[in-house]
Amino acid sequence: MRLSHFLDHSTRLLQEVFQWQGPADACVAQYGRHHRGLGSHDRALLADVVFAVLRYRLRWEALAKQAPWGKWEALALLGAQDHASDWAGELSSDQVAWLLQARGPVPADTPLDQRWNLPHWLIERLQAQGVGDMAALADALNQPAPVDLRVNVNQAKRDAVLRAMQAQGWDVRPTPFSPWGIRMAQRRSLASTEWFQRGDIEIQDEGSQLLAWLVGAKRSEVVADFCAGAGGKTLAIGAMMRGQGRLYAMDTSAHRLEALRPRMARSGLQEVYSLAIADEKDARLKPLQGKMNRVLVDAPCSGLGTLRRSPEIKWRTQSQDVEALAKQQASILESAAKLVRSGGRLVYATCSLLQEENEAIAQGFGETHKDFVALPMGDLLKPLVKDDAQRASMVSEGGLRLWPHQHDTDGFYAAVWERR
Repeated sequence: MRLSHFLDHSTRLLQEVFQWQGPADACVAQYGRHHRGLGSHDRALLADVVFAVLRYRLRWEALAKQAPWGKWEALALLGAQDHASDWAGELSSDQVAWLLQARGPVPADTPLDQRWNLPHWLIERLQAQGVGDMAALADALNQPAPVDLRVNVNQAKRDAVLRAMQAQGWDVRPTPFSPWGIRMAQRRSLASTEWFQRGDIEIQDEGSQLLAWLVGAKRSEVVADFCAGAGGKTLAIGAMMRGQGRLYAMDTSAHRLEALRPRMARSGLQEVYSLAIADEKDARLKPLQGKMNRVLVDAPCSGLGTLRRSPEIKWRTQSQDVEALAKQQASILESAAKLVRSGGRLVYATCSLLQEENEAIAQGFGETHKDFVALPMGDLLKPLVKDDAQRASMVSEGGLRLWPHQHDTDGFYAAVWERR
């Protein structure tokens, strides 16, 4: 792609993304569909540019003010700086000099929000809750996430899938914590592979797999994924149950539940019942109260633990959004708890980094629900994490705490209770 064409497409696409009308990946995909003349290499380059700019937005916007281009052109070239040599004959000496300077070390007097590429309010909250190495966390959040796969143990074994992938030249290894996980060294297309089409694997972050492990579902139990969403954890829980028992996938979006059906069919799961509810107080939940052996509440949250995958979240989320989400999370947990039978297990989880959505919700629930006893997280993790120090790093105030810079997963929190 010539430089002029690249700048035309990239600036238009960046301006569309920065209108915040939807997720960045959906915006990029839509742009590709509307511009069929772009080849696969061009579409991949534009996607890389968008996500790079979203990750480093504050620092790069400051640099763009001194650029020999307009703002959007400068941001696009910073996002594509690894490809600058492709346009060597089309760049002036001033433009080349600016790009080289922009790629240099960040000056020591750079403001923290530009240095870390995080909004000021988020930096303040993370520092206030005692995050030790903010620089390491910020750096991890600004890196692309690895691609983790979950082996569907209902119809395949991880070792066998690993050997088959390695035999075909794939650079893969077991994930360090999840007993079902495989980590890919580099991104490759999976949709056409035999393992994906057979339902032997699903794409799922290792941290998300650990939440399914904490549910601990067994054959013949009655289990609910209360906020099923796209259904990744529903599928993992169903695999643990070996397709036996009764598993409910609940969500306020009937569209998302409908999209789960082909994934269930591919995974070989049949005993999954979709239930679209209006909200957490839907009257259709009443007959299920006190009937569930296990209930997972993967609550709607800020999603700030997933910035490696969705960097636009840090720019779309405002401080006041967290308070509104916390009220909703407490209400959802309250309603979901009513479904748990005596002796049953309740798991509350988010993909947020903030205490207001995590420890504070769990503490408030524990104080008002004395019939629920918190289970020691260290004991629950022992079968998976043998190293004492590593296991201790994953526990916060009795709950699971996963950090991108410490555990190479998305940021996750989980608390587990058993009903007396």
